[in-house]
Amino acid sequence: MKIEFVASAAAAEVLALFVNEGAAAPKGLEAAVGASRFRGGRNSTLAIPGPGGVDAGLVVLSGLGEAGKVDDLAVETAAAAAYAAIKTSGLSVLTLDASGLTAEQAARVAFAVRLAAYRFDKYRTTEKAEKRPSIITARVVAADVKAAQAAYGALSAVADAVLFARDLVSEPANVLYPAEFAKRVKALESLGLEVEILGETEMEKLGMRTLLAVGMGSERESQLAVMKWNGGKAGDPPIAFVGKGVCFDTGGISIKPAEGMEDMKWDMGGAAAVTGTMMALAGRKAKVNAVGVLGLVENMPDGKAQRPGDVVVSMSGQTVEVINTDAEGRLVLADALWYTQDRFKPKFMIDLATLTGAMIVSLGLEYAGVFANDDAVAQGVLDAGPKVGENFWRMPLPDIYDRHIDSPIADVKNMGNGRAGGSITAALFLKRFVNDTPWAHIDIAPTAWVAKSQSPVVPDGGVGFAVRTLDRMVADSYEL
Repeated sequence: MKIEFVASAAAAEVLALFVNEGAAAPKGLEAAVGASRFRGGRNSTLAIPGPGGVDAGLVVLSGLGEAGKVDDLAVETAAAAAYAAIKTSGLSVLTLDASGLTAEQAARVAFAVRLAAYRFDKYRTTEKAEKRPSIITARVVAADVKAAQAAYGALSAVADAVLFARDLVSEPANVLYPAEFAKRVKALESLGLEVEILGETEMEKLGMRTLLAVGMGSERESQLAVMKWNGGKAGDPPIAFVGKGVCFDTGGISIKPAEGMEDMKWDMGGAAAVTGTMMALAGRKAKVNAVGVLGLVENMPDGKAQRPGDVVVSMSGQTVEVINTDAEGRLVLADALWYTQDRFKPKFMIDLATLTGAMIVSLGLEYAGVFANDDAVAQGVLDAGPKVGENFWRMPLPDIYDRHIDSPIADVKNMGNGRAGGSITAALFLKRFVNDTPWAHIDIAPTAWVAKSQSPVVPDGGVGFAVRTLDRMVADSYEL
């Protein structure tokens, strides 16, 4: 999507006008609005042939909601809804009149259209033209073009990061396996990130055997990708993000049912979120030191695969009894978290993972669960999420449940007692590998992928969930 900021609408193919709920209809459109049900509510639109006096072939009215409640999300929703209303119209240029908005809001109009226009279609070769979006340029009319362009700079970097994360989540596993994921991360050095890739030999020397155990059944070599962004004071401890990157999850020997297994290509959604977050920080030159660590594996059944009942030794020295090989994400994160706290001594760590189906049972498909040993870290996520339209819910981490992952033959087992509290016992397992570092675990199993999106800013498919939240959290609380 090409973005342009202009001073006037001039002659427009499609002109989008933003309307507050209950406000008078734009001049010349009174009759058409009066005959419709459009009242300017959020996520509502009305398309009208351009009347006399309006230099546009088609006008799209898009609701901002109540005048006193027009925040960033209202502007983003209105802009994205306008795009959605005419994206397959056959027209190529959408002009959005943001001249009555602030420069920052005008920038958000462009930002929202970019997010709304995302489409993972690289493998479609026979789709009919009339089904493909036709809008290729969005022109945003701004009262102060230079100020809007300046405000868009940082937002454009965040948009790039979200779209990159969505691509990662959407790629099929035969294309995006651990080494390919690592290769794409390495390419982000062009933004100023420092990227280090560790292979199985290096991880074996470090003692990362719980991570390596997950990939034993795959022909694809496991990888650990380490990203560093040094935008803060020299020597200042970094903040750290750790991502589960299971590029495909069959369940291993504890194999999953065939139905729905194709969805397991997005079991690396946590690693995609961390990658997008680091990309956003580098892209907008955030004034913070940050590290991102990705455990990249493929969980396959094979003669070499780990078995239920195996005992493996983690990098921390703790022994883990593997009860279920489909509880593999926590094995990957155990070593990745220990490595991160041991090497970087961060201010805090946040891990992200599509960790448990139990999280979907607990919260449905609209919220991610937050578990933490530190209230400040958890609150940073909970405060930032609503500002960018992403939902999080703080979950309990009770010590009394810790007994459920005690093993009779090892230090810990990778499953609790049955299905009860499965997300909690998974988080408690991870807690054993963070040492005393302030930490939060975000289970994004419900939100990494969406089938029937309720937001025009988020098309169906890979969401890039949590990239915006973590970037906003850093901007609000941790930059110089």
